[in-house]
Amino acid sequence: MAKTSVRLLLLLSLLQARRDWPGAVLAERLGVSPRTVRRDVDRLRELGYPVAAEKGPDGGYRLDAGAELPPLLFDDEQAVALAVALRVAASGGDGIGEGAARALNTVRQVMPARLRRRIDAFQVTAVERPALRAEPGIGGGVLRALGAAVHAREVLRFDYASPGRAGGDGPPGPPPRRVQPHHLVTWGGRWYLVAWDLDREDWRTFRADRITPRTPAGPRFTPRELPGGDVAAFVTGRFSGSGGPGGWPCRGEVILDLPAAEVSRHARDGIVEELGPDRCRLVLGSWSWTALAADVGRFDAGIEVVGPDGLAEAFARLARRYAAAAGPRSAARRRGFTQR
Repeated sequence: MAKTSVRLLLLLSLLQARRDWPGAVLAERLGVSPRTVRRDVDRLRELGYPVAAEKGPDGGYRLDAGAELPPLLFDDEQAVALAVALRVAASGGDGIGEGAARALNTVRQVMPARLRRRIDAFQVTAVERPALRAEPGIGGGVLRALGAAVHAREVLRFDYASPGRAGGDGPPGPPPRRVQPHHLVTWGGRWYLVAWDLDREDWRTFRADRITPRTPAGPRFTPRELPGGDVAAFVTGRFSGSGGPGGWPCRGEVILDLPAAEVSRHARDGIVEELGPDRCRLVLGSWSWTALAADVGRFDAGIEVVGPDGLAEAFARLARRYAAAAGPRSAARRRGFTQR
């Protein structure tokens, strides 16, 4: 016989699966006596589930149509975790977005009003990109504060830690940042806040794990139009080095003496066009022309630069550096190293 808690869940699942259940059939399915079924039905009623009973030799049970489940018991941290998981899944492009959105809506309906308000205030955009690192620890209170400010359109003040800055009795840090928060975003395994910086009068992205919100919040603001209108394109452009939506700051075109299928496996966000069995065109971007030239050089094949001139000049600079690294002076240093 299943334990009482497990049996109650099984009973509830059966009652939700079909409208009417004879008591004897329920007892047989659960492996208990009809008297135990009656006691379990009473327990479900005590929990708030409206189970109707029909008396008589052919009597049975049913869960009333249109019944609402009683409120689920989530604490604040659990509510935030649930909202985070389902919001991210709903905004992703992996094929489960619609199901996650419906799941969030279903769970929201059976939550107490206080927690429903918290979930409604938590909006997040997931910008697809493979995670490169584990996310540093972020307290649920920080995410709640950021999500609430985005939802309420209230100016946010916060201290922003510089990379590598440690706490303690050192010199005071910079003054608090004042921003108009617009979007809470996941990208590359981290949380970011996309906001209009009031002091710098420009759009900025802030790592959430470096933010320490200050209270109280500032006045309400009228949302601004994000450059390009799409938060995913904006964030991707910023993290690829451009000043706004778009792509890499340096983008060039080359022809490689390699099959297109081989190049496309390692071209990241590049565009590969087949020109022949062992020849293809590659359009690729990077942070700088030198970085782009080095990136193309890793294919270890014949290269023809189509353009622009900045890429050709970068290849020339690298050629001189590589030649110097392989010259007689470098060879003498290598011999000295091996003798030691």
